[in-house]
Amino acid sequence: MLDKQKSQYEKVILIGLITKSQNEAKAKEYLDELAFLAFTAGGDVSRRYTQKLDVPNPKTFIGSGKMDQVKAYIDQNDISTAIFDDELSPAQQKNIEKILQVKIIDRTNLILDIFAQRATTSYARTQVELAQYEYLLPRLAGMWTHLERQRGGIGMRGPGETEIETDRRIVRDRIALLKKKITSIDRQMSVQRGNRGALVRVALVGYTNVGKSTLMNVISKSEVFAENKLFATLDTTVRKVVIGNLPFLLSDTVGFIRKLPTQLVESFKSTLDEVREADLLLHVVDIAHESFEDHVDSVNLILDEIDSKDKPTLMVFNKIDAYAPEPWDPEDLTLEKTSKHNSIEEWKRTWMARTNGDALFISALEKENLAEFRKVVYEKVREIHVTRFPYNNFLYPEEFYE
Repeated sequence: MLDKQKSQYEKVILIGLITKSQNEAKAKEYLDELAFLAFTAGGDVSRRYTQKLDVPNPKTFIGSGKMDQVKAYIDQNDISTAIFDDELSPAQQKNIEKILQVKIIDRTNLILDIFAQRATTSYARTQVELAQYEYLLPRLAGMWTHLERQRGGIGMRGPGETEIETDRRIVRDRIALLKKKITSIDRQMSVQRGNRGALVRVALVGYTNVGKSTLMNVISKSEVFAENKLFATLDTTVRKVVIGNLPFLLSDTVGFIRKLPTQLVESFKSTLDEVREADLLLHVVDIAHESFEDHVDSVNLILDEIDSKDKPTLMVFNKIDAYAPEPWDPEDLTLEKTSKHNSIEEWKRTWMARTNGDALFISALEKENLAEFRKVVYEKVREIHVTRFPYNNFLYPEEFYE
């Protein structure tokens, strides 16, 4: 059964660069993430290639010698797709396709493809389609070179135009139509948000695959789709949650990722209105991931883009059950202690200091420390709640947090 399932996956190779701004360790980490993206999209990674270059080759991204190696491997192993870790220019993509004679996808295209697979509602599909068309527009000439010939013959004399220009106009018209549709849906959703009244709004934000949907299910006792793949959730889900007798609205939003395509950031800014209008952010972090601090920085960067970085935020470090620090012997003078040797207790002290105590350490899957989580969230929500309903100023006994 497993072999049959694996045979349905496309055989792909991954290609990345080691540059001045991206050392070998960082390049490996990005390729690990790219491999997970490829798996999520339905790819079976056969091999990875990296090359040291100061800057990407403007014509072919990698050098000619490395390209020959890649070409030989593709021909010998029946590879159908080559995935590049950075966004390729239209010219690079066209040149690489001529050499390798297989499907060429960059990181942006791969993420767009996953979003297209995951979009279930009309709104999400519209947003993804808009992002795909904006990505496609400058690449039309490379994708349909046979359309570049001037049309002629009966009824076609005169100024005329190339078919590629016609296609560009069709795509531009489609983009304009999709933008109008999104604007219309945005107005409807804005009315819906306004109709929710003065309830406190809490939004789950974080890197993709950190456990936001699992936490949402635990807190709200709902069945939001959760899976160990990237971008399991695209559509914003809003649930009414009650801790003690204190109600508030909790929303689960699309996960972020490093090198997130600009087209998607623009298209999904309206989806992130739930974040912009939230009173409190729960920034969920997968502490078991070796680069979780980089993930925090990536999320903060996108929050800054949507003017939400300065909102009240509670850091929620999830997956403590899966965290395992690297062993360190204090008597070994040759080994310097780094953050990768930190225990959970050391991380607690570190982040408590960084966030003035606004940090929690839990496992949503194993339901560890959830009573403390509910208590702290209750207190944060209550602080906001009593400013709106000052007559409702009360505290609940400990059993309400269970």
